Amino acid sequence: MKVPLCPVAEIPDAGAKEITFFGRSVLVYKVDGRPRAIANVCLHLGGPLQCEGNTFVCAWHGAEFSCADGRRVKGPARSDARLMVLPTRVEDDVLTYVYEG
Repeated sequence: MKVPLCPVAEIPDAGAKEITFFGRSVLVYKVDGRPRAIANVCLHLGGPLQCEGNTFVCAWHGAEFSCADGRRVKGPARSDARLMVLPTRVEDDVLTYVYEG
């Protein structure tokens, strides 16, 4: 299954852009120039995330997660928590969700 998420040109070089994916909020962003996508849900209590530098920060309780791999950096989320990174690739200059399971 393949689902186009957004044109790569619309993804900011710094920060993140919120998009809708099957009715859910997803953040698209770049790490070292490469586009990525994560579910916009904190693993503590499900709050929304904001991109601040190299981390995603939960607006509700301040949990922080690495933009590079989604792992928890600090805060009330479990120490082994990791954000849901969507499997993607760029096809025809569009960031595309790709499920091959």
